[in-house]
Amino acid sequence: MRTIDAGICVRSMTIMASGDLDDLTEVVHPEAVNREAKDEPPACRGRGPAAFAATARWLRAAFADLSFDVHDTVADGDLIAVHCTMSGRQVGPFVAYDERGEVAQAFPSTGRTFAITHSHWFRMKDGQVVEHWANRDDLGLATQLGWVPPTPAYLWRMARAKRLARRNPAH
Repeated sequence: MRTIDAGICVRSMTIMASGDLDDLTEVVHPEAVNREAKDEPPACRGRGPAAFAATARWLRAAFADLSFDVHDTVADGDLIAVHCTMSGRQVGPFVAYDERGEVAQAFPSTGRTFAITHSHWFRMKDGQVVEHWANRDDLGLATQLGWVPPTPAYLWRMARAKRLARRNPAH
């Protein structure tokens, strides 16, 4: 395992969860792409530290006390894998977007906490993150936050949150 590269990947996650987003310029390559941004606001779909910072703002708007507890890291060449648990508390609506950048769904805040496993994959270039993608337990997140199975009252709140998000998109 290349400890230095794994440390940079873990640091990028820590910065996104709770750090100073300006620090992303030190660990995220100017051409970096987040392959997970397809369901995120359009500002997250670009390249470089600004796009990664947009993802962090999107996550932090929905989830307080966001953290990543890293269990394992593995490196092979320029590829780093990080197995972790993401946890936090939903304090704002979680808004998902379609391929056109339009609001696809909005999950209003439940105030509940969650802890779900992730596997993050990073490609490194010049000592910085140049590519990122992940596998997440989205069903576990939805279950822990009370999004599924939805009650009739929560379905109504979802419809209302979606209307509000469409009026005020995070572009």
